Amino acid sequence: MKKIIVCMVLVSVLLSANVKNSCLSCHKGIEPIRDHQSKMMQKIFQLAAKAGAEGNDCVVCHGGSPQESEKAKAHSGTLDYFLKHKGPKNFYPAPGSPWINEHTCGMCHPKQVAAQWNNLMNTEGGKIHGALWGFGAKEGYKHTAGNFNGKNLHQRIGTEVYRKYMAKLAREEPQGFPEKMHEIPKAPTAEEIDKDPTLSVYTYLRQECLRCHTSGKGRKRRGDYRGIGCSSCHIPYSNAGLYEGNDPTIDKKEHGHSLVHEIQSSRKVKVQVHGTQYSGIPVETCTTCHNRGKRIGVSYQGLMETNYQATFDSEGNGQPKLHTKRYLHLQEDIHYSKGMLCQDCHTSQDHHGDGTFRGANLGAVEIECQDCHGTTDKYPWELPLGYSDEFKTKPKTGKARGTTKNLAAYLKQGAIPKDKGDGFLLSARGNPLVKAVRKGDKVVMHLASGKDITLTPLKGLKQEGKLSKEGLVAMDQIKAHTDRLECYTCHATWAPQCYGCHVKIDYSGGKQNPDYLAASHSHHNGVTGDVKNLKDFLVDGKVTETRSYLRWENPALAQNGEGRISPVIPGCQVILTVIGKDGKAKLQNHIFKLKGVEKGKGVNIPKEGVNSIVMSPVNPHTITKKGRSCESCHSSAKALGYGINGGKYFADQSKTTIVDLMTADQKVLPRQVDEQIPAVPNLKDDLSRFVDENGTQIQTVGDHWKLSQALGNETRSKLDRRGVCLSCHQEMPSEDLAVSLMVHTAKFAGVKIDNKMHHTIVHKTILLSAWVQVLAGLVLGGSLVYWLMRRRKRRR
Repeated sequence: MKKIIVCMVLVSVLLSANVKNSCLSCHKGIEPIRDHQSKMMQKIFQLAAKAGAEGNDCVVCHGGSPQESEKAKAHSGTLDYFLKHKGPKNFYPAPGSPWINEHTCGMCHPKQVAAQWNNLMNTEGGKIHGALWGFGAKEGYKHTAGNFNGKNLHQRIGTEVYRKYMAKLAREEPQGFPEKMHEIPKAPTAEEIDKDPTLSVYTYLRQECLRCHTSGKGRKRRGDYRGIGCSSCHIPYSNAGLYEGNDPTIDKKEHGHSLVHEIQSSRKVKVQVHGTQYSGIPVETCTTCHNRGKRIGVSYQGLMETNYQATFDSEGNGQPKLHTKRYLHLQEDIHYSKGMLCQDCHTSQDHHGDGTFRGANLGAVEIECQDCHGTTDKYPWELPLGYSDEFKTKPKTGKARGTTKNLAAYLKQGAIPKDKGDGFLLSARGNPLVKAVRKGDKVVMHLASGKDITLTPLKGLKQEGKLSKEGLVAMDQIKAHTDRLECYTCHATWAPQCYGCHVKIDYSGGKQNPDYLAASHSHHNGVTGDVKNLKDFLVDGKVTETRSYLRWENPALAQNGEGRISPVIPGCQVILTVIGKDGKAKLQNHIFKLKGVEKGKGVNIPKEGVNSIVMSPVNPHTITKKGRSCESCHSSAKALGYGINGGKYFADQSKTTIVDLMTADQKVLPRQVDEQIPAVPNLKDDLSRFVDENGTQIQTVGDHWKLSQALGNETRSKLDRRGVCLSCHQEMPSEDLAVSLMVHTAKFAGVKIDNKMHHTIVHKTILLSAWVQVLAGLVLGGSLVYWLMRRRKRRR
């Protein structure tokens, strides 16, 4: 209400200003920020007209003095200036900036703008916590360190059901839902590092990790160009960051500009680029940031990074770097192949936040696969709220969640389908999914691209006989899979696995790299310091990173924070080297040991502590219709957490490797010898191995939530079916007379034992064995009863 009153006062002041438009005299040809027929643009026109600047809608967002013809004068003055009737005059070159967008975007979208400071994409609380953990778990399980100081809003955005659900979850997982956050300490000086080399984590964070938060514009590299604040998502930038619109004042060869001067948003917002019209927010906008860490953005597109330059273009040039990496094109996520954008699954709460802090992704994301697909037993609307979002190890039960046709006012500002069918589906946490409409026993997805997709939930597919035999067995026959596993545990075909994050922070060269967080704090009218000159923000130290090796095939399994079994990939496996200002190592290939921090149910925590290197539960965003094979989990040492091939490939990495002329007993002959592979003192196992066969957890598994851990001993024993072939073949083909006769009979009868026949034999053998044992039990039981009755009769 306060903002509305301010806006009304503002308009009345502007009315008396009698401003004459001159913006388009220079910017003639610039694209309209929105379609002139849209409600948003009509509202902007109204505000401009009331301000005495009819036809000059630019001032509503950018401010300025449109009555001036000189650039310097025109680019000064703003709505605040007219309101106050005094200087200093302001101009907003980046109206989406969080530092000033309460005066721009916030005039129409006050809730989203108010919530932005608590948004995980702005605080980066999970990323910061992960780094602090890798450097010795400086704050334990607390998630109170962020990019800025702040506290929760008084009331969450969302339905009453959602607010109650989240309040309960916050009470149960308080470490993941802090009420306040404090800004991380400043980057240390080289002198401070000499006293405490672990402070280097703040150099690491500020120079490397904190480029992507939405209060700054990040680094200027191919694929990383984007806007700031609301513009991070809602203004299109190409990989090259070059302007391709019709504003004559913008240099079309200068990197760092938006592709066109238009807003991208929902399906009702149309953007024109060179005659092509699109709606929604392209996936590549999201991958501008989501290409490190869990890499879910590029993985969704089927992109897996590689060290190699292949393939070559028509001039023989190697593959260009994108997000500073090169890629292989693997299998895309089926949702991506169907034309679904990130926003088609992820909700307004997922993106904008609800005004309260979250420690990590599981706290921020409110959707689950079952919200649209249901299970083989229940349609989505028949499931209880909280299903698959339990934060417990048992599936959620309760009354059906149903659907709704009622929407909060903030949701109505987006694209709402005219045909609401039988109502909108609800997320696991109780908010309406405005793109998902129930139509009988079907779900119609109204995608941001403008396309509509009709989805048959799993229960419907089962009734129509459209599920494969493998699918029925996995999801319907074996209830434990549905009760305990995430859907993507089977349906994610691959996951990026970057083993070993070797971090070197060198303080011997003085100030070399910029502090991106400090740059974002330095702002004037929404223009952050990093837009002006990053050299103004150089700090001591230089961060470089490398890794041990990359994989992508079937990831290992672990228990995530929701209590369900999920894929797990290397998170922040920090192996730290810190070089002091004297050029000597203060820490060399160091892995921190965490004593008395980690806990786990059904696993053993060693007395000396767990390595701080982290394996992170993840939804890889590489979903396919056909799931993983049974063998890829049940016959895999890696799936169990024992490492690739049981962790047997690597030698003891805690010992230095020297390669040179040696005697047969490996005595080195030369005296001038280099260490080929220096030791990592605390690394005695392969980086892919996080639990041993005795159930001892070797490294951290998830550092955010109480239930994150390696699979417990009981779960691993149920999962492990390695060596099952021996149960038959220790007798086959000749160690037992009956088996030998069967094998020879099959041979002389010309029976071909291929894979299909093998399955048939095993299947028949199980059925025969089961019936024989059941009948034998019945005969034995009947005989015993008969004998007891006869005996009793004789006594009479």
